[in-house]
Amino acid sequence: MRRRDLLAGTVAVASTASTSWSVFAQSIPAMLRVGQASMQALNDGNPARLAFIARMGQLGYVEGRNFVYDFVTVANPDALSGGYASTVRRGADILLAAGSEAALQGARQAAGGRLPIVFFAMDFDPLRGGYVASLARPGGNMTGIFARQVELAEKRIQIAREVLPKAAKVALWSDYASREQADSAAAVAKALNLETLVIEFDGNPRDYDAALRRSESSSAEAVIVPASPVFFRERSEIARRALLRGVPLIAAFGEFVGAGALLSYGVDLTAAYRHAATYIDRIARGARPADLPIEQPTKFDLVVNLTTAKALGLTMPVPLLARADEVIE
Repeated sequence: MRRRDLLAGTVAVASTASTSWSVFAQSIPAMLRVGQASMQALNDGNPARLAFIARMGQLGYVEGRNFVYDFVTVANPDALSGGYASTVRRGADILLAAGSEAALQGARQAAGGRLPIVFFAMDFDPLRGGYVASLARPGGNMTGIFARQVELAEKRIQIAREVLPKAAKVALWSDYASREQADSAAAVAKALNLETLVIEFDGNPRDYDAALRRSESSSAEAVIVPASPVFFRERSEIARRALLRGVPLIAAFGEFVGAGALLSYGVDLTAAYRHAATYIDRIARGARPADLPIEQPTKFDLVVNLTTAKALGLTMPVPLLARADEVIE
């Protein structure tokens, strides 16, 4: 049985004086349009967005009846703004910006300060970026969920050391959305006497085989993949190629492990999307984004693929397996 994220601040949010029971007493709108642009496809095997739709249904919003989920797939970060703009032209009431800072920037530009935005800040800090006034009272037209990926990247290094206690070197992948994660992971690795090779990806398409060969030639004994929209979109290809080359892959999301990665540690995306639906419902009923505190996950999933471990000839530490939220056999 998989244990889901618990999100911090739920009680505090529910009791916020300015948006409490009077908000929930308001009826839902006759029709609600939620717009989202993403580099992922809606039906790409990731259950998170389907869980979002299901949660919206539980809250009273049924697609085709009183709810439209206007989801637009774009090819690259530069196209996100145009994708969001298209949902605004079609009458979006609320914008959902999940994942990268580029997604939030695109939503902000399209919203023009008028439409509310619910975000899931996966690989950036919305406070440090100046997008909100504070986590407790964000102000403006946006609120949502913030996962501190820099700290999670550091934790993945510690787990890599636990799984590979004799390893001398690991490879850290990095791209436009995850450079801070790589920098922080490298600093922790140094403290653990673990050398790192940072492999930077720029543009598309990405040559993952070349990156894996570079890791092997430099004697890196594992590859750590950070939270990043492009890496997530291409998770099946990455996991497949790493397994074919016998490279242990440690990732940010459990979806990688389902595709064949060795293990992952990070946020449960399905739980985050479901919680984003709760924000959207509250705003649709009249709450102001400015008054809804930004919440942070306090529970993170450790997912282990024992089938992959066996294929790689690795024995997973018993204490790590005991902590795992999900074990694939």
